[in-house]
Amino acid sequence: MAKDLQIKSEQIYFAIPSAKKYHNQYFQNQPAAFVNVSITGTSCACNCEHCNAKLLNTMLPVATPQRFHQQVKLLKEQGCTGILISGGANQEGRVPLKPVLEVIGETVAAGFQVVVHTGILDYSTAVGLKNAGVHQVSMDIIGDITTIRQVYHLDAKPEDYLESMLICNELALHFSPHVVIGLHFGQIKGEYRALEMIAQTKPDNIVLVILTPIKGTNMADIQPPPLQDVSSVMEAAVKTAKNTPLTLGCARPAGKYKRELERKAVDLGFSTIAYPDESTVNYCLEQGLQPNFFEACCCLSPSTGKQ
Repeated sequence: MAKDLQIKSEQIYFAIPSAKKYHNQYFQNQPAAFVNVSITGTSCACNCEHCNAKLLNTMLPVATPQRFHQQVKLLKEQGCTGILISGGANQEGRVPLKPVLEVIGETVAAGFQVVVHTGILDYSTAVGLKNAGVHQVSMDIIGDITTIRQVYHLDAKPEDYLESMLICNELALHFSPHVVIGLHFGQIKGEYRALEMIAQTKPDNIVLVILTPIKGTNMADIQPPPLQDVSSVMEAAVKTAKNTPLTLGCARPAGKYKRELERKAVDLGFSTIAYPDESTVNYCLEQGLQPNFFEACCCLSPSTGKQ
């Protein structure tokens, strides 16, 4: 192993939230342990090329504060312990969280682990999330202005994403930046700059995901980036992360592609993998790593030491 790669610990963590069914000889998740909700229902002003708001259809709709409050109560009765709060972004690339900050605070107070996907974050919303006591802020970091324009349809710039992370640092708000490898129509374009921006901040962990074409979107027929290109970005992440834990998130193509990426992540010393293939768990055991499964969003990995 190259000297600049992370040293593998004796533990590796596997995130298995409820968004996908997971069942093998090692672990089976529960349908309502950790769920995703959308505060805008199925509405999104951006309609990004890779998503076209399709991902919102997989989330529980809580489009009003009242509905959100009711859903939290119902989830509590069902034994839910954690929630990812997301939604469609407005034309500024921000998820409109201010109307539900009070409910978010109530959700934290009710004992839920709460992750909030914010999009580009403004200071006043960040203060509200800090006061609400959220456990983690999740945001995609884009390092190329062309990708921001052509994929996200936003009049924003990479520095806006850097500023979002710096706001989190200033407020001591836990945050988890995500980099979507291949976001620019399957090409590697702004990923390395995104990692450079992240290196200027102090996140809890860094999550890498890979463009996964979704049926019914404008990128449905786009090929995911080649494995070698993805591996190069993963290696760059290791070099820039230093002591920050690295996570292979839930979005990545299935089959052999998925299995090879997961093995690469293990070899590079990633601390956490979401929804690992059973063969990956076998490989970890062969490498002397102790698997630890947890039913929560991958950015809440115990590897951060902050949960």
